[in-house]
Amino acid sequence: MSLDPALHARIHGLVTSQRVVLFMKGTRQSPRCGFSAAAVGALDAVVDDYLTIDVLADEEVRQGIKAYGNWPTIPQLYIDGDLIGGSDIIQQMLNTGDLHRALGLEPPARITPRIAITEAAAKAIRAAIPDGGDEVLHLAIDGAFRPQFLLKPASGHEIVAESNGIRVHLDAASACRADGLEIDWVDGVRGQGLTIRNPNAPPTVEAIDVVELKRRLDAGAVTVVDVRPADDRARAPFPGAVVLEDGELERLSALPKDTPLAFLCHFGNSSRGAAEHFRSLGFTRVANVEGGIDAWSREIDPTVPRY
Repeated sequence: MSLDPALHARIHGLVTSQRVVLFMKGTRQSPRCGFSAAAVGALDAVVDDYLTIDVLADEEVRQGIKAYGNWPTIPQLYIDGDLIGGSDIIQQMLNTGDLHRALGLEPPARITPRIAITEAAAKAIRAAIPDGGDEVLHLAIDGAFRPQFLLKPASGHEIVAESNGIRVHLDAASACRADGLEIDWVDGVRGQGLTIRNPNAPPTVEAIDVVELKRRLDAGAVTVVDVRPADDRARAPFPGAVVLEDGELERLSALPKDTPLAFLCHFGNSSRGAAEHFRSLGFTRVANVEGGIDAWSREIDPTVPRY
């Protein structure tokens, strides 16, 4: 497929618009295929700032990027304008340290983490792995310390930790986050499955109500971040809140990681996602205001309009 010059110029502009560019299905926050999710997980393990292009939102780019780099599949990673490859290559480079080197970073030390697997978990894992097959248990832990178990063949580049007769394969970045890991099996009213306790994970997002928010505000002990659209903020302002506009996201991201932040929206739903994002950046004192501005109006300040 030959590219129209205008489309070639457009794609070239995207490829070179940032140092690290990933063409994928979906977005970094919501990948829409397993290969794209794996590529995002690998990049998140190494670098904070990179651009993603959702090819599902633009059919011209979806087809054109395949011709541009002579690469038939999505996702595709570009670094400094050069095509690196797809999901499998990205993950292999993560395991070997080549992804770090391509980004000018020092590869992580290849240290085998200490893990503990309970007998119940080991029994469940043995039952799940087919006898005589080539699939092994993989564990990926991304930059936000979210774990993901996979059964797939070993590539030979992973770090292997063992407990209770079970071998767990990890990429180098995940291994660095896994020391002291405890894997158990839960079988209860909410279902059954493997669970992880990771002592290295940052504190979870704290859920607070508006009464607690007011107490902290009165004590000068928190910064409120209002993530609502501008029209909603104009309709029901929250005085003194920081909004994620005009460079504020970059400024907030650069604050000391122990800065106390409370995220606010209409009802407490979209603010939770924003709070999780800042937690993934390493912030350790992150709260979500349950009930949002609506609860603030009902319980704290009735002069704030409800909508």
